[in-house]
Amino acid sequence: MSVLPLSPTAAAPSGSATHPGPATPTGVFSSVPTAPSASLIVVMAASAGLGAASLYYSQPILAQLSDDLHASPAEIGAVPMLTQLGYAAGILLLTPLGDRFDRRKVILTKFVLLVLTLLLCGLVPAYTPFLLASALLGLTATLAQDVVPMAAALSPAEHRGRIVGQVMTGLLLGILLSRVMSGVVAEAFGWRWVFVLAAAALTVVGLISWRQLPSVRPAVPTTYPALMRSLGGLWKAYPSLRRATVAQGLMSLAFSAFWSTLAVMLHQRFGLGSAVSGAFGLAGAAGALAAPLAGRVADRRGPGLVTKLGALITALSFAAMSLTPLLDRSAAIVLLVVLAIVFDFGVQATVVAHQTIVYGLDPAARSRLNAILFTGMFIGMAAGAALGSLLLSRFGWVGVTALATFASLVALVIRMTAESD
Repeated sequence: MSVLPLSPTAAAPSGSATHPGPATPTGVFSSVPTAPSASLIVVMAASAGLGAASLYYSQPILAQLSDDLHASPAEIGAVPMLTQLGYAAGILLLTPLGDRFDRRKVILTKFVLLVLTLLLCGLVPAYTPFLLASALLGLTATLAQDVVPMAAALSPAEHRGRIVGQVMTGLLLGILLSRVMSGVVAEAFGWRWVFVLAAAALTVVGLISWRQLPSVRPAVPTTYPALMRSLGGLWKAYPSLRRATVAQGLMSLAFSAFWSTLAVMLHQRFGLGSAVSGAFGLAGAAGALAAPLAGRVADRRGPGLVTKLGALITALSFAAMSLTPLLDRSAAIVLLVVLAIVFDFGVQATVVAHQTIVYGLDPAARSRLNAILFTGMFIGMAAGAALGSLLLSRFGWVGVTALATFASLVALVIRMTAESD
């Protein structure tokens, strides 16, 4: 039954005629969606990837930022934390607009704002204004969370997991390869050029998106306050949404604890610079191959199975990572690389599977459902950045891996008790 007045199509099955289809020559959407073209999927994947990448440019260069902005290692941990909190706030406050307005207009507006914010990050002169710019960067980077619901809305139900997985591959590759680009550029030209070049790349993709993204009619003709009030109703109505949000938030806490402390740990223990820490993103990028695979398995075997396997793989990876302080330099680095591939595979698989679960709950509320899921996810990210930095300073790398292992195991317990998903 429909539980929300703002979701008139909530009772309709996923993929029904209530979905907006692809644009016709007159600009009106057909009632039954066909799969978007390969070129459109590439554009959406690139848009999501560059948008999400903006959140992670600072992580491999934290040591440089600490030196240049005269901040202690503990203080510089506030940079990724505020970026993730800004992103969580942006998802909660801005992403629901995709259910109220044409998603194309929302996405293009955020392209402009994100380009301007990246340029601001590259120009600010001191630590405090950089913190403010980092929070604003998180707020505007939420365009990635408008692109993924658009991909779901344009896809027929029987292919939704696969297509969302393909777009998520672009998003996840953007996240992981951003670290590679950031580390290499910062070491060669200085950290400010990281943000300037990112703004240039985003401008190019934004222009392509302006030409190719179709309009998607609003699902809910209502006011913004009513739209925001409906978030509570969605949270209460769907236990699957609550389980997915909490479990993915815990997985994200573990993910962020690792990536937010890796550069500092490599610098302190091995004397390695930003280029090497950024290169770890290549290892993580291999894990992003989980996205399309997870989407296909979710379509065939159900997303619940994927979430359990992903959480288990992640917990085992972080548990094994606690052994690195006992190994010599070469063995420790090799083990870190291998486990970065494995745990990223597990985390990304659970993201795609949880999205598949959530997007199937109410076709008219996909942007708001996505907002709730990813708000929880990036609250976890922010907590992971803060707790990871604190534990690294007090207990070393073992403290970070213990936190990540515990969070992943709790997520696994939640998924094991969710037989209905």
